[in-house]
Amino acid sequence: MNNTAPASAARFAPTSTGLYAIFTAIMAVVLILSNLGASKGIMFGPIVMDGGFFLFPLAYIVGDVVSEVYGFKASRRAIVTTFALSVFAAVCFWIIIALPGAEWYDGQDALVRTLAPVPLIVLASLLGFLIGQLANAWLMVRMKRRSGEKLLFGRLAVSTLVGEFLDTLIFCSIAAGVIGITDLPTFLNYVLVGFLFKSLVEIVFAPVTMWVIGRVKRAEPAYAA
Repeated sequence: MNNTAPASAARFAPTSTGLYAIFTAIMAVVLILSNLGASKGIMFGPIVMDGGFFLFPLAYIVGDVVSEVYGFKASRRAIVTTFALSVFAAVCFWIIIALPGAEWYDGQDALVRTLAPVPLIVLASLLGFLIGQLANAWLMVRMKRRSGEKLLFGRLAVSTLVGEFLDTLIFCSIAAGVIGITDLPTFLNYVLVGFLFKSLVEIVFAPVTMWVIGRVKRAEPAYAA
């Protein structure tokens, strides 16, 4: 790391420290849990959502931290790792469902009801996550290379809106039928509410994300030096 670089120049930390691995693990766990929750359609009055609505924005918040601190290549590696682990989880669910139950086991129907929709949800989630997160990371890093360490909130807001829109549109287009949405007005409700909710959560929590980013930068030798 060149310590004589201007203060405004964009810097990125190496991924050799343990913090990067921890953030990658958090991203993967959050996505897998949100895939499970997304198999349940829920309603708050006229608002249509899925059971994973409160989890998925966390994956993007962690993704923002990784992109800002470690750069696009590191973010892409974390996204691909999360993708692979989610596929592995889906395969495990298929195997668990297919295994013959014991004579005394009476939960097969409930198990199938809970986990059987997950493969399609995983497909929807992974395609949305992959494209949305990559767009989010690419845009955030590209903006950072222009502005340096300044304008962090602007990078978070703009990259969030673009990434969440692509993610939500792709996810809802596939997942709607799985959770029982068949008419256009309900589908548009599902897309709009999902996009606005996820984006709003990330923007509202942007100060927390910025605080975490600051702490991580201070903890990384490349930034602390």
